[in-house]
Amino acid sequence: MLTDNYYMILEKLDAVVIGAGPVGLACALEIQRQGLTVVVVDKGALVNSLVGYPTQMEFFSTPELLEIGGHPFPMASYKPHREDALDYYQRVAVAEKLDLRLYERVIGLRGQAGDFVVETAKGEIATRAVVVATGFFDVPNLMNIPGEGLPHVNHYYKEPYAHADREVVVVGAKNSSAKAALALTRAGARVTMVVRGPEVAETVKYWIRPDLLNRIKEGRIKAYFNTTIDAITPHSVEITTPNGPISIKADYVYALTGYRPDYSLLVDMLALPLNENDPALPPIFDVTTHETARPGVYVAGTVCGGLATSRWFIENGRHHAQLIATAMTDTLVKA
Repeated sequence: MLTDNYYMILEKLDAVVIGAGPVGLACALEIQRQGLTVVVVDKGALVNSLVGYPTQMEFFSTPELLEIGGHPFPMASYKPHREDALDYYQRVAVAEKLDLRLYERVIGLRGQAGDFVVETAKGEIATRAVVVATGFFDVPNLMNIPGEGLPHVNHYYKEPYAHADREVVVVGAKNSSAKAALALTRAGARVTMVVRGPEVAETVKYWIRPDLLNRIKEGRIKAYFNTTIDAITPHSVEITTPNGPISIKADYVYALTGYRPDYSLLVDMLALPLNENDPALPPIFDVTTHETARPGVYVAGTVCGGLATSRWFIENGRHHAQLIATAMTDTLVKA
């Protein structure tokens, strides 16, 4: 007897897309338009990464660069915010009648091209092909220091309001850290930035970097550069600066040190071979079809770059969908 926690799809699907982000949705709708059967499986919510983005986060890309499947992304303003994108992708999924299996974690893949079984926490799905579009936002780069797991330490920033009149340490000086530090300061927090490098990263968006530099210069934000963190305690962050060790008072810590693909999923559960000659350790795949070294399994979006998470964004990763759909259709029809 089947329950809410277990099911099995008896008929074999043409494809399973792992990841319900913008690129995963783009892949599913392009595959479906080829007349193939497809479901989208995700361990979290629809466009789960965007759900985790900061409140009212503004995209660098303009709306047309975030569009998938030819669905217009109408906007009154020049650049969309997180909430606009969440609404847009949900409407696309509904319009395309995509079969979504949300809050269902993939735990394994067995079989071979044309005869796969995707193992999930709720059951098994038989499929002829698999697309991996899992992104990278769900696995933070850990500092591996004592105290990193304390409850007041977070690798994800959402909004600043709970930290008014509090001492907050922000680790890093790239886009996420810069925006968090500014928002926290304006919400009344006393912010200290700890930066491993010599300056605020040159890659910080052009309208954010001068703002942050000016706040540091005027003393509203304190910043330690060329500095490492030795440990985090319940009430402080212990750092080593060029002038020696210092203890910083901290009621809350945002360790915004970046994110990486889930290699436990890619390697241990999906058995995808990696390119060991590339320091970013991306999956091995054919750039013309996006089929990996495991036949019948394709990769799309940010996950294609491995640790080099800036190689692919929504605006260029979405184009992988058509390449995959075309290649998959040619293979499955011939089979």
